[in-house]
Amino acid sequence: MTSFSLEGKVALVTGASYGIGFAIASAYAEAGATVCFNDINQELVDKGLANYAEKGIKAHGYVCDVTNEDQVNAMVAQIEKEVGVIDILVNNAGIIRRIPMHEMSAEEFRKVIDVDLNAPFIVSKAVIPAMIKKGHGKIINICSMMSELGRETVSAYAAAKGGLKMLTKNICSEYGQYNIQCNGIGPGYIETPQTAPLREIQPDGSRHPFDQFICAKTPANRWLQPEELQGPAVFLASEASNGVNGHILYVDGGILAYIGKQPS
Repeated sequence: MTSFSLEGKVALVTGASYGIGFAIASAYAEAGATVCFNDINQELVDKGLANYAEKGIKAHGYVCDVTNEDQVNAMVAQIEKEVGVIDILVNNAGIIRRIPMHEMSAEEFRKVIDVDLNAPFIVSKAVIPAMIKKGHGKIINICSMMSELGRETVSAYAAAKGGLKMLTKNICSEYGQYNIQCNGIGPGYIETPQTAPLREIQPDGSRHPFDQFICAKTPANRWLQPEELQGPAVFLASEASNGVNGHILYVDGGILAYIGKQPS
């Protein structure tokens, strides 16, 4: 279907040197989009460019701290000059700090909020005026299971991702009249470099306790692959989703539908 094509579109995926962002950006390139991405330093950008080149994708990489409004505005202006007006924005860059709330400093809490919530506001704000002028735009925020659920040690992350869910709904409410659709993707537990320590086999040969916990809580009974986010991400970036706005699409293997197994 041509409505799923991204031919001629310019996509910016933040923090997309590797992991979920890289998988999404790669899918956009395959669907015909020109891919732009950023990361926090030149070393990560260079690694990202090499990763894309290995897949035969000519990506445009930029060094930018997405929490810095001046840097973001400069990057967006540079993309518009060098590549074109951004049609698709994916706010993917994020961090997590796994610290019990009573041990977490206010500075640590603010840092997570800054990257995971303030940055999507800053980057969205930077691209919206050109989207209004062009008459269309797609903004996709990478939310989380923690947009809906709480868990030990992730108070800042859950607060940020819950806020990102509501920012998504508010961008929809405020800019839907300009043919801008803003939706979220809520990944479940994905096999990425960041989650690798949670899946390590223990010295006694057993699976990591968190690995066992997640598989038991997921009807699919497994961690998901980054590639399983590609179809949903392409859908939300394409004309096929023009009637979908303010929605969070949870790609979670069924976690949110499941109360869990009864203890034996």
